[in-house]
Amino acid sequence: MNRKAPTKSEMMALLRGGKVELRPLSIHFLEGRSEKKDKGKLDALVEVSWLGNKARFAVECRALSTPKAFRDGIGLLKSTPLPKGYFPLLFLPFLTDNQLRELEREGISGLDLCGNSVVVVPGLFAVFRSGGKNLFSSSAPIKNIYRKNSAMVGRVFFYQSVFHTVQEICAAVNRQNPLVASGRKKPMSLSTVSKALKTLEEDLIISRKGAIRLIQPDKLLEKLAESYGMPAVKERVQLKVPGALETIRAMLMAHSSRLGLPIVATGTTSVEKYAVMQRGDLFSVYCPDIESLLAQLPASSQTDRFPNLELIETEDETICFDARQVEDFLWASPVQVYLELMAGDKRDRETAEQVKSLIISEINSVTA
Repeated sequence: MNRKAPTKSEMMALLRGGKVELRPLSIHFLEGRSEKKDKGKLDALVEVSWLGNKARFAVECRALSTPKAFRDGIGLLKSTPLPKGYFPLLFLPFLTDNQLRELEREGISGLDLCGNSVVVVPGLFAVFRSGGKNLFSSSAPIKNIYRKNSAMVGRVFFYQSVFHTVQEICAAVNRQNPLVASGRKKPMSLSTVSKALKTLEEDLIISRKGAIRLIQPDKLLEKLAESYGMPAVKERVQLKVPGALETIRAMLMAHSSRLGLPIVATGTTSVEKYAVMQRGDLFSVYCPDIESLLAQLPASSQTDRFPNLELIETEDETICFDARQVEDFLWASPVQVYLELMAGDKRDRETAEQVKSLIISEINSVTA
């Protein structure tokens, strides 16, 4: 069972007390800085020895094992002048194998509390130990922000990749949510948006230097796909409705406007707007209130044989988020299409790559 991640002061106490192991090397604590250290000073000085060989290190300690903490630690060690004869060393609760290898490439030693380390002193010794599992609960002080409603904070950056304030992001999230616009759901709070942005920044998906901007759209899509769950469906009705598909779509849009009822094509139905993929004749839509919609439809029969319209009742806010008005209907966003396809079979996932390329190219064209 994972333990609670230690604070920085607890990590420094372990280092000072000789409780941090670096086998077969030995660590001797030389000097520590105050927690409110002076600008440009690192956290501690230590001496590492093996078989009579000794080397000294200036240590930068971070209490978070997030990509941002790792990247910031490297940046500080590379930019801070070290005492003469000292080598740089980054100390985190947990270091992944990839992070250890990056440290090795950068010429920076690394050490964690889970038995992983890379220590290289040219001409003296070199140690690389990996495979130790993360013994601590997630260092990020927030739940998984890539699933359910909090995912909309990340997804709003595919609608607009650069913002200037948190308030601007919060307004965009609520504006792009049809269930909020129709009064069926409460707006997302500013505090929820702020918490999600903190994790996005820690994961190096957004940057908050100057403006708040998306910097790793590929990684964001990957995180969203890993955490995606199909919406909770209250009811699913398949109908045979008279008329051409264009007529049915126009009728649905008219009822949507009159009833204040968001009706959005599902991701799999919307795929033709963003990629080349053949699909059947069944037109599937999400709707938060099927009963109200059925009362407005012309005489039609519920059937499992050759239906042409499927109504899916759900109040999931993410499925209609950032829906796009194209010609005569409201279609799922490219991100929603991508997520639904990634949750499908091999053929769906192959098509998802087409949609992903479109999403990334749109982001690049805006930021170029």
